[in-house]
Amino acid sequence: IGNAVMYVGAKTGRDGIHGATFASADFADDKETQRSAVQVGDPFMEKLLMEACIELTNNHQDWLVGIQDMGAAGIVSSSCEMASKANSGVELNLDMVPQREEGMSAYEIMLSESQERMLLCVKKGHENDVKKLFEDYNLEAVVIGRVTEGHDYILHHKGEVVTNIPVSTLTDDVLEEPSEERVPQRILDNKNKDAWVPRLSNAKETLKALLQQPTIASKKMFTETYDSQVRTSTVVGPGSDAGVIRIRGTKKALAMTTDGNGRFIYLNPEVGGKIAVLEAATNIISSGALPLAITDCLNYGDPNDPEIYWELHQSINGMAEACRTLDTPVISGNVSLYNENNGEAIYPTAMIGMVGLIKDVYRTVPSFVQNVGDKLYLVGKTGNDFNGSELQKLLNNKISGDLNDFDLEKVNSYLKNLLAAMEQGLVSSSHDLSEGGLGVSLAEMVFGTDKGIKVSLDMKKELLFSETPGRLVVSVSKDNVAAFEEIMGEDITEIGEVQADHQLDITLTDDNFVAEVSELEKLWEEAIPCLMKSKD
Repeated sequence: IGNAVMYVGAKTGRDGIHGATFASADFADDKETQRSAVQVGDPFMEKLLMEACIELTNNHQDWLVGIQDMGAAGIVSSSCEMASKANSGVELNLDMVPQREEGMSAYEIMLSESQERMLLCVKKGHENDVKKLFEDYNLEAVVIGRVTEGHDYILHHKGEVVTNIPVSTLTDDVLEEPSEERVPQRILDNKNKDAWVPRLSNAKETLKALLQQPTIASKKMFTETYDSQVRTSTVVGPGSDAGVIRIRGTKKALAMTTDGNGRFIYLNPEVGGKIAVLEAATNIISSGALPLAITDCLNYGDPNDPEIYWELHQSINGMAEACRTLDTPVISGNVSLYNENNGEAIYPTAMIGMVGLIKDVYRTVPSFVQNVGDKLYLVGKTGNDFNGSELQKLLNNKISGDLNDFDLEKVNSYLKNLLAAMEQGLVSSSHDLSEGGLGVSLAEMVFGTDKGIKVSLDMKKELLFSETPGRLVVSVSKDNVAAFEEIMGEDITEIGEVQADHQLDITLTDDNFVAEVSELEKLWEEAIPCLMKSKD
């Protein structure tokens, strides 16, 4: 009681008001959009704020009682959650809140989601110490209130008490109602349909077309907009399976990725949820890292619709099963619901952010082939997994059917073995198989290099583009082949080797072709810039 509630960081403006509710609102042609819901960020101030908070938490724990970021609903959520967790009250004077705009109402001040702000609870008597620390970073630190006895949430503004309610009304006293669930008719219909199997006449032309799909094509025009080398800690930048950042002062590094495929969840929410988490894990492992944890962003339509609520529920079940199997706890997350336009919902899309640990940064595995003569191996088995695939979308302009389930325990077992091989330095390069399947991944492994690939595959041309989950392609030097094969056992298939010729040479049971890598890479790199310039 009597401890200070301190506001630190940037001034409060009108940007971001209703950001939390805006993220859960549908759209229609006759509705006005909420421009103020979009926040304005300042990454340089954010960096200063982060550094100041780290210094405070690391070096001055005797000053600090609590700390919370101002995320959704700004000062409201951060302050009431602090009070609720402590089972205390809080009294704030909004006139003390630093503001960058004139005439802001109490409503606007409390609900603003302006960026680069934190809320601190500081031990009484240390307020000036905290102010001095933040001044050294050219940041404001202001006492805006105190911890009080009881459990009341009291706000003052311009000499008036504008709010006086129990804290629990904002945090705990929430009405919970069961939601109705209903299996969508499309799911029921798909259960009785035979799996869709494509018929291709030319594998080479199909590969060219897939490389130009926006979901597969190069994202360079976006990633090059930003500096990916700040502080020179970047080990692996954009364009690989995962970004890798070294941990200064150690030999460790962190691998990070984000993944999600709404098409799969739309066809089978539970299996699609498992695939979303597994896809992130294969990206992390492909870089030589041990998956540690995930954060999720759940993007769905109106959950009051029983079919959409069923999608949400079932996909979370699938994600949870994958997280338990892979031992990757969900340490944070958010939802964006009511994503509809004129009554039509988006694909149910679970985005997965995953972080992994590389024990030795010098064991980081690149996504691109390294040495001529290295052997190429396919990790995992390929099945007839075409429903929801890029190939189905390309050929039919729509997706349909059900998804095949898969043995998650089996996949996890050989992924662990692969990581063990990587940590022993046995793998030269690795690339996961996702959109576009094996064909696209083989091409991507030689983009940006002066090398080629020659493979012979015991499969028909359609399977070159199957999207069976949990697969990777790795290259292994001849000196390491015996040790690698001993670790991986029956879970790998030797398919070819890295060549000096800058060509992609693929032999299938019913087709074969040679493609110039430079031609494929040009199509891949120019696809999105051309689409962005198109007026269609």
